[in-house]
Amino acid sequence: MTAHNGTPYIVLVSVHGLIRGRDLELGRDADTGGQTLYVVELARALAERDDVACVDLFTRLVDDPHVSTDYARPIEEIGDGVRIVRIEAGPAEYLPKEQLWDHLDAFSDNMLGFLREHAPLPSLIHSHYADAGYVGLRVAAQLGVPLVHTGHSLGRVKRRRLLASGVKQERIDERYNMDRRIHAEEETLGAASLVVTSTTQEIEEQYGLYDHYQPERMSVIPPGTDLTRFHPPDGSEQKAPIKKELERFLREPAKPIILALSRPDERKNIATLVEAYGESAELQKAANLVIVAGNRDDIHELDSGAQQVLTDVLLLIDLYDLYGRAAYPKHHRADEVPVLYQIATASRGVFINPALTEPFGLTLIEAAASGLPIVATEDGGPIDIIKHCQNGILIDPLDKQDIIKALLKVISDRSRWRRLAKNGIDGVTEHYSWHAHAESYMAAVAPLLADVQPPPRAPVTRRPMLYHDRAIFTDLDQNLLGDPESLADFVRIMRENRSCTSFGIATGRRLDSALSIMRRYGIPRPDVLITALGTEIYYAPQLTADHAWMRHIDHLWYPRRVRDAMADLPGIERQPGKEQSRFKISFYIDPEHAPCLEEISSILHQADLSVNLFLSFGQFLDVVPARASKGLALRYVADQYGIPLEHCLAAGGSGSDEDMMRGNTLAVVVANRHNEELSQLTDTESIYFAERPFAAGILEAIAHYRFFDACQVPVDPGHARDTMPRPAKSSPGAA
Repeated sequence: MTAHNGTPYIVLVSVHGLIRGRDLELGRDADTGGQTLYVVELARALAERDDVACVDLFTRLVDDPHVSTDYARPIEEIGDGVRIVRIEAGPAEYLPKEQLWDHLDAFSDNMLGFLREHAPLPSLIHSHYADAGYVGLRVAAQLGVPLVHTGHSLGRVKRRRLLASGVKQERIDERYNMDRRIHAEEETLGAASLVVTSTTQEIEEQYGLYDHYQPERMSVIPPGTDLTRFHPPDGSEQKAPIKKELERFLREPAKPIILALSRPDERKNIATLVEAYGESAELQKAANLVIVAGNRDDIHELDSGAQQVLTDVLLLIDLYDLYGRAAYPKHHRADEVPVLYQIATASRGVFINPALTEPFGLTLIEAAASGLPIVATEDGGPIDIIKHCQNGILIDPLDKQDIIKALLKVISDRSRWRRLAKNGIDGVTEHYSWHAHAESYMAAVAPLLADVQPPPRAPVTRRPMLYHDRAIFTDLDQNLLGDPESLADFVRIMRENRSCTSFGIATGRRLDSALSIMRRYGIPRPDVLITALGTEIYYAPQLTADHAWMRHIDHLWYPRRVRDAMADLPGIERQPGKEQSRFKISFYIDPEHAPCLEEISSILHQADLSVNLFLSFGQFLDVVPARASKGLALRYVADQYGIPLEHCLAAGGSGSDEDMMRGNTLAVVVANRHNEELSQLTDTESIYFAERPFAAGILEAIAHYRFFDACQVPVDPGHARDTMPRPAKSSPGAA
């Protein structure tokens, strides 16, 4: 699907942090760093091209008195053909990224709803970071468009670093939701058609830690920098207010400046830089030290990590008595960042990035564009930057003497300084402009755009009565069987409301098995029958198969390779042929002898297989295509019928039902759920845990949500989405 005149419509997704088109609050916290600037600049650079129709950058809407009202605007135009689209997900207030995981399904559903309502549909989706990868994977799967991904930083790398620093595994998982993050990264890497990285080192040393390591799908495209903002000094910087603010700290403000600019994050290693400066009388004599580490009013109001970093810096300045030689301003505006580089360049100074590890180093190319030589950590992106630009020196960030020598080497030799400054300006223009980045980007995605297929549409002519304004989807075994009396009540109530409600069954059983058990229990044939764990969809009245859905889920499905990868695993046995289907491979699993689900997933990832795994009743393991599940099938059907997800009640009782209930659907978990399956959903506000089992639990939820109170038949099927108010969601009931 392409946009106007055959040119693509590109969607970027960056969920967390605070994103707007001007005055980005860089360094405000750990979630508002270089990634936010990168995605805004990427969106603008792509939209400027003649071969791109338009670009939307999707992020989370934040309506919070503690942050600017800018972040509560649903749509912000930031240029010709480019805008920021903010999506509601979870509470209105600003949340750190670690607390967003339970709200990402709602983000996905709301984003998909927005895209379906505003034609044309995107040509590709580019997700940024693990949380956006989770969202992008689901939206791209439902639309059938390519997924491009940029990790920015990776969970496995962070986990290793935290473990090395002495943080316990349990604490890491609790604080950072690390298991969910890494699982999302593995899923995203398996489904992404292209992974964009900033450096070669990222591919080899960071993505290489993942089971879905596929270097052939990875492309190094270094970020750009805005050369209209970052340029050598022109004299205006001498009159800038920030210059006067720096001079307030310094006895000899005319000396060269050693500039460090970063978030107050322990990984940025600012304290080691202060120690190196404090221990070198020669360095103190040659230059002033300027540390710009975010903005603050009161250190005590910052998060604990930033508090610790800034407290350490102030204590070290006091310890080495650096007053008059070190500046550490409390505030700077985003538009003053280029001026800071220009002030340092005019002083014949140097920019230093002493971070323990630096995935890319956006500040380094900003400094280079400003004519400021650089000294940078030998870990990560700076290796490529200095290789391309020949404008600085790499250092061991833990070796204070190495830091001192490199800084003196740049500052003390004027002819070397001039050569490094010129090389940096030339190198950035050639390798790191946004024009160059966008050119490389479009070349990399061109093969993906050429293969884009329209999203699946069911070629089924449905009777007008089926254009209902709401629907109930339920599992079969756990929900409708087991209590004949409540089943009879449920069937009666559904018949009474058939004029406005579609009835769907979603089961792991094959079609023949499902029909047989329905006949035995007197369950009427539903409007929609989703079978084999969401891999097959059939419509009433003649059980017409949806072949468009089957073609859609066939993407990257290799059943023989799945069977081969699972063949020799202990505690796992193939189920009989009658339980298998084209898109579902079913096994018996003995949990005492079989690998855990995470290990099985890892084995399949290592075999380059992107699939969905479902464990039900503790003994059945099913493998289906990555684009198939009960939840994905439900969303597809809801779109075919024009029923908002907020008007869909999903009822489940086992692990395979989970993704039906996450996101914007109303949901109920019946009391007879299998063991603790689905217990992880107890804190999800839109999911009701019934006190009664089987069909009685569904009836309880219908009453809880007042599901039929405003049930009407839409006058015009084309307006089915807009005719009814959204049923109120409420807090979970008793488990």
